[in-house]
Amino acid sequence: MSLVAKASRSIPIHLVNQGGLEAWRAALPAPSAAYVKAIGFAAKPGSVALLPAADGALAAVAMGAAEAGGDPFLIGKLPKELPPGAYHLADPSGDLATLALAWLFGSYGFHRYKPEGRKAADLVIPGKAVRDRAALIAEAVALGRDLINTPANDMTPSALAQAALDLAKTFGAKATALVGDQLLKKNFPLIHAVGRASGEAPRLIDITWGNPRHPKVTLVGKGVCFDTGGLDIKPSSAMLLMKKDMGGAATAIAAARMIMAARLNIRLRLLAPIVENAIAGNAFRASDVIMSRKGLSVEIGNTDAEGRLILADALALACEEKPDLLIDYATLTGAARVALGPELPPFYTNDEGLAAEIAAAGASVNDPVWRMPLWPAYEGMLESKVADLSSTGSGGMAGSVTAALFLKRFVGEDIPHAHFDIYGWVPTARPGRPEGGEPQAARLTFALLQKRYG
Repeated sequence: MSLVAKASRSIPIHLVNQGGLEAWRAALPAPSAAYVKAIGFAAKPGSVALLPAADGALAAVAMGAAEAGGDPFLIGKLPKELPPGAYHLADPSGDLATLALAWLFGSYGFHRYKPEGRKAADLVIPGKAVRDRAALIAEAVALGRDLINTPANDMTPSALAQAALDLAKTFGAKATALVGDQLLKKNFPLIHAVGRASGEAPRLIDITWGNPRHPKVTLVGKGVCFDTGGLDIKPSSAMLLMKKDMGGAATAIAAARMIMAARLNIRLRLLAPIVENAIAGNAFRASDVIMSRKGLSVEIGNTDAEGRLILADALALACEEKPDLLIDYATLTGAARVALGPELPPFYTNDEGLAAEIAAAGASVNDPVWRMPLWPAYEGMLESKVADLSSTGSGGMAGSVTAALFLKRFVGEDIPHAHFDIYGWVPTARPGRPEGGEPQAARLTFALLQKRYG
């Protein structure tokens, strides 16, 4: 943990904005002011200056602060850049909650296979409430990052399922697992079809937690531990990041951990359909027609569009108890990345109030998303001549929208529902967001539910 209540000695960190640079420099001891001027420190957002003491030791750190509308996680670059030791904020009047969280996010490292390099520096935050809340969120995000970062040889369907079951045990939740042919017996044919070619059987994890009298909130996450594309095989370059195709399940697990740790007043349900989309003689094929749990027949347009299939069965199950709110997360389409890039996942909902809540929650916690339309005119793209609907549609356009429309067919009209088409990955490191797995929209979900239900 890199947040501490106190330290025998800590070094001050000055967050300096460009408008206040001259006043800040004038308040420094003369040697420090001369040094800052000599090195040309101009308080550009994210720039860092290490100020030496007379004996050559580190006396203080200066960092250019974010301007209005800038990145509130800028301080997250410091934990791994500064020499190990303890630091404190010279002016603790800022948004301590965000600064503490950014510090923890920037302290994260994935060290399962390679020893940690430089140890992250500590930040002194005297307030226990601030430290505890930051730790609650950061620990859940670290769990999501670890799950996504772990390669598919170790993050197998059974391993991902076990991570969810371990979480349930930690918080005293009820958990069940349907594995292999049990899925057929319990009527989850799409989940079974997608995962049956793998050496590890497909499975569905179902976790419930909380007071049954509280509002029912259900989270569903796509858990494709590796996606070869199936018989519509991906080129090798497109498989390089397919260990992250279980990022939706990792996000749901991370959000669930926050919810349970904070003991929100909801009855939580977590559904994780978990498979590997592999290639074998019994793999499902393009043009297969498979009956879904909801009773809709689905013509397979492309075996590389498998995530929506496993979500369809899970969403149908979720709706059978009519939850007060249903949210799903999936690394679903490349089209979403083309439209909005890796940092801004689209979300879809027909509930105007929920859409406003999601946008506000994302902005409040720096977990950005952007609403995309469930455009009804594109429903026709999902028509099939031999089944109730096609899994991929026709025309090759609006891929993220048509995927969302496909999922919508498995959700009850009277159930508030939001679908997040996440990337689940940071391709280029930024402050507080190291390169690698990222459970996008998990913190947003926690903020939304905490505001709704407390």
